[in-house]
Amino acid sequence: MQQEKNKLWALRHSAEHVLMQAMQKLYPNIKMAMGPATDNGFYFDFDLDKKISKENFPKIEKEMQKIINANIPITKEEISVKEARKLFENNPYKQEWLDEIEERNEKVSIYKTGNNFIDICAGPHVESTGKIGAFKLTKLAGAYWRGDEKNKMLTRIYGTAFEKKSELEEYLKLLEEAEKRDHRKIGKELDLFCFSDLVGAGLPMFTPKGTIIIDELQKHIEKVCRDYGFEKVRTPHFAKIDLYEASGHAKKFGDELFHVTSAKDHNFVVGPVLCPHETQIYASRKRSYRNLPIRYMESDKQYRAEKTGEVGGLNRVYAITVEDGHSFCEVSQVKEEIKRMINIIQDFYGSLGLLDKFWVSLSVRDQDHPEKYIGTEEDWNECEKILEEVSNEMNLNAKRCEGEAALYGPKLDFMFKTALGNEIQIPTVQIDFATPKRFNLFYTDKNGNEINPVMVHRAVLGSYERFLVLLIEHYAGAFPLWLSPTQIIIISVGESHHKYCQELADEFKNNNIRVEVWDEDETVGNKIRKAIGQKIPYMLVIGDKEINSDNLHVRKRGSEDVVEINKQEFFDKIKELVDKKSQEL
Repeated sequence: MQQEKNKLWALRHSAEHVLMQAMQKLYPNIKMAMGPATDNGFYFDFDLDKKISKENFPKIEKEMQKIINANIPITKEEISVKEARKLFENNPYKQEWLDEIEERNEKVSIYKTGNNFIDICAGPHVESTGKIGAFKLTKLAGAYWRGDEKNKMLTRIYGTAFEKKSELEEYLKLLEEAEKRDHRKIGKELDLFCFSDLVGAGLPMFTPKGTIIIDELQKHIEKVCRDYGFEKVRTPHFAKIDLYEASGHAKKFGDELFHVTSAKDHNFVVGPVLCPHETQIYASRKRSYRNLPIRYMESDKQYRAEKTGEVGGLNRVYAITVEDGHSFCEVSQVKEEIKRMINIIQDFYGSLGLLDKFWVSLSVRDQDHPEKYIGTEEDWNECEKILEEVSNEMNLNAKRCEGEAALYGPKLDFMFKTALGNEIQIPTVQIDFATPKRFNLFYTDKNGNEINPVMVHRAVLGSYERFLVLLIEHYAGAFPLWLSPTQIIIISVGESHHKYCQELADEFKNNNIRVEVWDEDETVGNKIRKAIGQKIPYMLVIGDKEINSDNLHVRKRGSEDVVEINKQEFFDKIKELVDKKSQEL
């Protein structure tokens, strides 16, 4: 599997070089900046002296195909920085890369495509351009050099490549589906969230409808966690830098921290994580072994100064609403606490119909770089051993992933396959022996000794922003009834029916059912089409017949059939579906 992935990576990396060579021929005054191969394809950033659009893609692809058909050898060489500076003397972007290579006192790795194209590159690549197979340019975007808005805006061209044409065609169909399910597009259509230039990029605001979804998710996850013994806490959004220096996060996040100051000499750091605050709730009073485990949960904001060029939609934001939880326990209780948290994850994701496709990563430290972590080697060995045992005992079949551990300990990360075939990591369970020691947390054991507890971290839905992206893609905006911001639309046929529609709506609201009345002066057909576009679970059309009956005529989302049902029976059905968190209407 890894061998196939490496092969595809080399193929895409080579396609990226072919794109660069084609662009160089078509636009002689171009300057090459940078671009990598990716899990889904490749991209490259260009400094162009003229604007291009997707209409230019056929011309670029034609030139790329010529290079591929020529089956030109791709070879690697190592040269000195001095030689490389001469090769790229007119390219300020390459010179900047060379500054970094020179600082590391390394040789420069270059790849040549025949005698016509050279670029600084670590590789890998295929042996010749003819090995690239099927490719396609997919989109165009602007990108600041190195993701910094202070730098020049460059032109980024995205593409993808596969060994076989059939694989490319399958991927392009997936891209078409991805466009339909794009969370930014659906979020706007359904009026779930918005952004403002005055507020700032990376700072989403949730509308009443989007807030309903967030609130329903929070109520659900908190109920599940309470069933497993968690209690809710609240902590401030910022703290003195001392807190994050003690936890190690000040060093870990460095320039990703937001600093808050005032004219009265206040100096604080906006919280990049929630866990250090919760250690101080634990530390606020004496604890006995009889009190353990102590389990806290919290849903609140944390803030990280992501690179400007990387912020976009709800996937990467500055203000992250996290669902977080921590357990303080004895070493002997750790394994059961981890199992408890895994059961929470399975319960929650099962209720959303998201447990079909996932695998688990046993994320451990990078043995070659111990400086990246806090804690002792003995503690790390013990933590990794415990997680491996839990994986075996719960049949998780976790794959060991080197270098993916958290700052303070190893973790079990749950990797889900989205509706668009992408892998996304959201739930996680992490063991932490180090943090309680750094904060001098302790409990008194049965012999009167002061012992450091173990801290077990867990996130079930992670951040509400990224989780909403997952849900929008999964359901394509057609949320299950319990999550739908509007569960029922009541459509009035005419003015004489308005009063009854409002009375019926009040009955639904009294039964905690979310309902809207559409009594605007437009045709019933138009209202039905709008309700379909808004993906409303149920539509009720109210005319003379309905006013004079105890029955309702109901149209369900995804169906053109209208079903007659007793009003009370319909109320009871809706409440049952909501209570069960049913995926079916």
